[in-house]
Amino acid sequence: MSNSWNIRFWEYEFLQPHWFWLCLLLPLTVFLGFYRERQRHGDIKFSQNEELQMSLSTSWIQYLRSALILMLNFAFLLLIAALAKPFNPSTNADKNNDFKNGIDIILTIDVSGSMLSEDFKPNRLEAAKSVAKDFIDGRSGDRIGLVVYAGEAYTACPATLDYKILKEQIDGVSEAFLEGGTAIGVGLGTAVTRLRSDSIKSKVIILLTDGSNNAGNITPDEAAELAKAKNIRVYTIGMGAMGSAPTPINTPFGTIMQTLPVEIDEPQLQRIASKTNGKYFRATDESSLRKIYDEIEKLEKRKMINNQFKSDPPAQPMAFLKWALVLMLLAWMSSFLIFRSQE
Repeated sequence: MSNSWNIRFWEYEFLQPHWFWLCLLLPLTVFLGFYRERQRHGDIKFSQNEELQMSLSTSWIQYLRSALILMLNFAFLLLIAALAKPFNPSTNADKNNDFKNGIDIILTIDVSGSMLSEDFKPNRLEAAKSVAKDFIDGRSGDRIGLVVYAGEAYTACPATLDYKILKEQIDGVSEAFLEGGTAIGVGLGTAVTRLRSDSIKSKVIILLTDGSNNAGNITPDEAAELAKAKNIRVYTIGMGAMGSAPTPINTPFGTIMQTLPVEIDEPQLQRIASKTNGKYFRATDESSLRKIYDEIEKLEKRKMINNQFKSDPPAQPMAFLKWALVLMLLAWMSSFLIFRSQE
């Protein structure tokens, strides 16, 4: 179906959804339509008995009258939808606008040894990588990069539109290549430097960690100030179950599993997010981590609307209005041509 006739409600956002309160009238209008139909007197006088009358009648007339009532009420629903200012973000015309595209994102992932804890399956690091790749698959037109950190940090992939290469770099991420420790400040600072000066207004860092800062020559607060100065929003995610988690520990006799407390510096992560107009989230399992990424996507989408449009994005009510007009014309023509009163 052409977009000019598309009334698939689930593909639209509605800029003034309060108009849908009028839908509460629909059950009443349907009831009144059928009640009026039942009370309607015949158009032609019939002098014989009821049994003969029924034998001469046709059931399709009754069904058609019912269909006309429902058709008019559906037209009413379409008019309500048009009043609610529908907007379809997936149309080709809108894809050319900054409303949909143009966020620069740096994923900043902790790869310290504690990320191998198994409160997530198979462990925190693999779960974080899986969810990050799914997040990338849901983006379109955004440059996304990857910074990984432990006791030090490096850029695994600069911000790019080549998502295939980016996901390959995520697959190759390991804790084995970096010094031990958790340098949140260094990781965040590295991510800030990766957002180039030609980035558009919407610049975002998603910083994930399962611990607290214990390494590096820049503090998380200092890195947050750098992000703030460059108008970069930082969404922080604390990853780890509440309480304790089974964690692999390297010993002279090999790797053993120990149950260790989960120690996330949540006040620090909250400060970073607050300073940069971002938000802090806590992920206690893979399901909640996926919901966090979904929430970040929604927040960024809303911020893009606010940044790119001084007023609401252009509404697209024409498809709803055209179908409403078609249905009303069909109902009127049927009533006039088929059910017109006999003189």
